[in-house]
Amino acid sequence: MVNPICCMARLGSDIGTYSLALPKNPRPTRRIDSLKENRGTMAEPTLFTRIIRGEVPAHIIARSEYWVAFLDIYPRRPGHTLVVPIEPVSHLRELSAESRRHLLDGVIEAQHILSKRFETDDFLVGIHDGSTAGQEVPHVHIHVIPRTLDDGGLTLLSCWPHAPAPGGTPDFEELRKMAESLEY
Repeated sequence: MVNPICCMARLGSDIGTYSLALPKNPRPTRRIDSLKENRGTMAEPTLFTRIIRGEVPAHIIARSEYWVAFLDIYPRRPGHTLVVPIEPVSHLRELSAESRRHLLDGVIEAQHILSKRFETDDFLVGIHDGSTAGQEVPHVHIHVIPRTLDDGGLTLLSCWPHAPAPGGTPDFEELRKMAESLEY
């Protein structure tokens, strides 16, 4: 049995509170320093980069040479998993084409693993792409949360509780104007 450890935490690149010590052989991932297309590398390693390197303990459920999937330490519900690319960038647009191509494979692998444990094929899959969008650690990550009947979770509508509920007649004129104002 591994002895629990506890570290004080703030969001960002600091260590969070963890329940298990770093494993004896954390199998650090080699790709973190080898991606040549990495344009958005942060000056200091983020918490997620430190987890990927094996410097910070985490409950890893799957990994590849492009991504790591581990349990969120502040889960919205049991099984809440983060799939994080090895490449340390804060926005999806900064990921290399190679990392982008493989990141969803990590999501599918996490879903496969979680579906067995939670007996569900339904998941909330979410990305906060930047701090204004709610991203708390400036490193791309995808939330994979198993959903089951009566789990207490809500829909995307809960993010904007004061916006009008869907229904009624769509405002097609406003949608047309918005579409025309966007460059394709």
